[in-house]
Amino acid sequence: MPKKNLLPILLTAMTLGTTWAIRGQFGHEQGAAWAGAIACLMLVMVAKRSEWAESGLKASFFGAVGWGLGGMMSYGVLVGYGKSPDFLNASYGLLSLLVVGGLYGFLGGGLFGLGLTDSKERKVPWHQVTVELTVGGLIFYYFIIEQLGWLMTPPRSEAWGVCAGAALALAYFLYRSGYRNALRVALFSGLGAGFGFGFGNFLQTMGQLSGLTFNFWNVMEYSLGFFGGIGMAYGALTSSWQPAKKAAEKSVWPIYGLAVLIPFFVWEQSFWEKEITPMLEKVAPGQMEFWAKAIPVLAFLIWLGLLGLAWKKAKTLKNDLAVSTVSVLQSVCWSLFLAYLAYTFLITGSFMSGYRPEQFLYLVNFGLIWFLVPKSSAQFSGEGIQGAGIWKLFFLILGLLILLAAISSSLHEGLPGMQTRF
Repeated sequence: MPKKNLLPILLTAMTLGTTWAIRGQFGHEQGAAWAGAIACLMLVMVAKRSEWAESGLKASFFGAVGWGLGGMMSYGVLVGYGKSPDFLNASYGLLSLLVVGGLYGFLGGGLFGLGLTDSKERKVPWHQVTVELTVGGLIFYYFIIEQLGWLMTPPRSEAWGVCAGAALALAYFLYRSGYRNALRVALFSGLGAGFGFGFGNFLQTMGQLSGLTFNFWNVMEYSLGFFGGIGMAYGALTSSWQPAKKAAEKSVWPIYGLAVLIPFFVWEQSFWEKEITPMLEKVAPGQMEFWAKAIPVLAFLIWLGLLGLAWKKAKTLKNDLAVSTVSVLQSVCWSLFLAYLAYTFLITGSFMSGYRPEQFLYLVNFGLIWFLVPKSSAQFSGEGIQGAGIWKLFFLILGLLILLAAISSSLHEGLPGMQTRF
């Protein structure tokens, strides 16, 4: 792989790491979709590939949907298993997180890669993809979970089965339809996110053992995003993309999906008085009534700003054929990034208090990304880990996580939040 690609890979990793850590304040599908959207937009932006300029917005929207789908999965119990002083339980926890993180990355990277291949010459049958993923998810869930009773996260939700079925259906569709580049992006994205989740659980355990006062859960979230970003970027930059003979159509609907729909669901699901009252009791007990009303309004005004931006950019893109989609994509990417930063400071009250120091590290990450983006460009070589090498990487990750489980379980006699399955 050309050394030139190290910077765009790092920038994608830092972006998804930062936004996935922010996602921890919101959770669920909408928070994961927002984080995935920014990372996909960033990868298109720093790669500077002409064919991706036109398809980048659409691909980023589908990538956001893919990363967001995993938000239905429950994994809190699995994190507890990873903290166990028993080797079997700790191994089960880390390897289960490999599965959950892998499903996040496979669906996100796969749909993003599929979106990048969508063109006038070869239109992706998205209606067919939707049906196959839905049917695959339902069949897997009801056969594996309901009929066979293979439970991974009892007594929590087993929605991972839906994501697993959808991932298998997506893999089969990509393989039989010849979308090898998208499949490659999905595989590396899944391996990266899966390793990042398991490794992040190990880091969280080590952090708790250190006695330092810090949000080590957030460290775990950053790890998932960082390594998932590495995988997604590596898979995309080392694939053999064929130059499109005809430019993709300038679609404006992805702009509304990215900058309006996803942020609206985050606002609607997160910024209610009952959601922010526990935070206000810590940072502003004497001004709770004021901030309980002001914070949701401020968040809504930010959403209105995104709505105005989307309307303006969509109108310009539709009416002025000379306008480059790249400039629109850049505006959407940076606006979504800044809005997500603003949302996390509002939901945590960090603009009033420094009780959550990791929130300010997001700003450091953003500043570094902002500084390095202009220096980034990619060289698409089509050379990288292939075939058997992917299997070797998988088994290497498997062995490394088992080793980390052995180390972790041998260093303590039990930690707060630990769980026991066996």
